[in-house]
Amino acid sequence: MYLLLAWRNIWRNRRRTLITLASVAFAVFFSSLMQSMQTAAWGNLIDNAVRFYTGYIQIHHQGYWDDRTLDNSFVNQASLQSKVAQHPGVVAVVPRLESFALASGTDRTKGTLVIGIDPEKEDNLTNLRNKMRAGTYLQAGQKKVLVAEGLADFLRLAPKDTLVLIGQGYHGANAAGKYEVAGIVKFPSTQLNDQVVYLPLPEAQWLYDTGDRLTSLSLLVDDPGKVEDVTATLQQELNATQFEVMNWQELMPELVQGFEIDRIGAQVILIILYAVISFGIFGTFLMMTTERRYEMGVMLAIGMSRLKLQSVMFLEILMLALGGTLLGILVSLPVILYMHNHPIPVSGNLAELYQNYGMEPVLPFSRKSDIFLRQAYTVAIITAVLGIYPLWFIQRLIPVTALRS
Repeated sequence: MYLLLAWRNIWRNRRRTLITLASVAFAVFFSSLMQSMQTAAWGNLIDNAVRFYTGYIQIHHQGYWDDRTLDNSFVNQASLQSKVAQHPGVVAVVPRLESFALASGTDRTKGTLVIGIDPEKEDNLTNLRNKMRAGTYLQAGQKKVLVAEGLADFLRLAPKDTLVLIGQGYHGANAAGKYEVAGIVKFPSTQLNDQVVYLPLPEAQWLYDTGDRLTSLSLLVDDPGKVEDVTATLQQELNATQFEVMNWQELMPELVQGFEIDRIGAQVILIILYAVISFGIFGTFLMMTTERRYEMGVMLAIGMSRLKLQSVMFLEILMLALGGTLLGILVSLPVILYMHNHPIPVSGNLAELYQNYGMEPVLPFSRKSDIFLRQAYTVAIITAVLGIYPLWFIQRLIPVTALRS
């Protein structure tokens, strides 16, 4: 009976009810739209950032990240790579050997970052083959190098020219080698573009006299949301005194800071939106109680308990909150699904910047279910909290005063 009374009461004033439903639906729609765009944009940025070089997770010898020398490298155990590759959630394991050397072309020299890679595995993670600007990609077993475009321009090198590398190897051994330039690669990062040289992994190990040693294993996972769980599991499974396991948040703290700043800005906008909508909803509730002041006084005067009257009012508020929330989800869902399948294209300088970083020049939208649910229950809670006022009004209502009004 209470449900029937509440249902009839909310439709006695159709305009007021429709305004309330529209206010709640408006809040759910715009908050979901904004959260969908922010979640997808950052997810896309993070995926491109980790694929750009670091991977989602890296495994090093204990202490390597603080002191990145070949002396802190570790033996490339097939059992270790196999164990990590079989871990649920890990899609690819990419071995690397990194060090520094003095690179020389015809008449110039410059300090460089030399990275020994497995060409095919590296391409699976960083799409290195798509960054080629001239020449050919590395093949396993070749004694050739890939040179970053900025470094190649500085050393005046082109494909089939010769690059000389001189440095210090494992435990102070001499490192010197002469290699043909197989190709030129271009990075959007100026720092990498001006100093990176890629060698096939066996050749890099020979150059630096490391034997079968690596400085890191970079991991690609199937679900970015499981990175912390995979990291924690690997930390437990691997020898903590020998290996350190770090996820992308630890490897790229500046990206995490940027995400937090953007998230705080989005939260401020959401709070403003919720505040505006809250005033609208509260105004509707205020109008609803004022209009029915006399009616409530009559109900109390003829013997209806305050608890029953409050129960009917609470059901009315609950119906409005749930109805508006459901309406907001129904409106936002097809819009976000459409935007997910047809993202907004980006043009001009911003589009060029996206393409330089290997990203499609579009503004994507996420269709994760938790986006809708989070906004829905937030708005529903706000409506329920504001609904305390009508209940408080009934509790303090004096029937005689209400009847005189």
